[in-house]
Amino acid sequence: MRRAVCPGSFDPITNGHLDIIARASRLYDEVYVAVMINKSKKGLFDIEERIELIREVTADYANVRVEAFHGLLVDFCKQRDIPAIVKGLRAVSDFDYELQMAQMNIGLTGVETLFVPTNPTYSFLSSSLVKEVAAWGGDVSHLVPPAVLTVLTDRLKQG
Repeated sequence: MRRAVCPGSFDPITNGHLDIIARASRLYDEVYVAVMINKSKKGLFDIEERIELIREVTADYANVRVEAFHGLLVDFCKQRDIPAIVKGLRAVSDFDYELQMAQMNIGLTGVETLFVPTNPTYSFLSSSLVKEVAAWGGDVSHLVPPAVLTVLTDRLKQG
C-alpha cells in the first residue's frame, strides 16, 4: 500500500490545503493529514476542532485519515510506515525552507518529500492570512470550505 502524509497546523484548513490533500489522495492509496501540535503556538482553533473540520471537509476522500501528532514528522511516518511527505509550494520562498526540511527528513530516516506546486488560484493563501482578513470583516468565502467559513465567522464574532 502506498502511503503519504500531508502535514500542517491547519488553523484553519483552507482551499489551498484541501487542493493538495485531494491531489495526494489521487496519487496514494492512503493519505494521512497530520495536524502537528505546537504547544508554543496558540491557535484560533484547538486541535480537536481542527481535526473535526478536516474530517468534515475531506469526507469525500475515502483514503484520507486525519490524526494529531506532536514531535518529529519523521517519527509519525515511521510509526505508520509512511515513506513520503507531500508538501505544497506556493512560492520560491517556501522552497528554501521546505528543501532544508526535506533534506533533514531524508537524512534522519529516509522519508522522501514530494513537492507539489500549488494551484495558482491559491498561491497567496495561508491560514494566517485568512484569519487576518476575516477578522477585519473581509470576504474569505472563496478561500475556505463552507463548513470552515461558518465556524471561522462564529469564532471571530466571539472575540
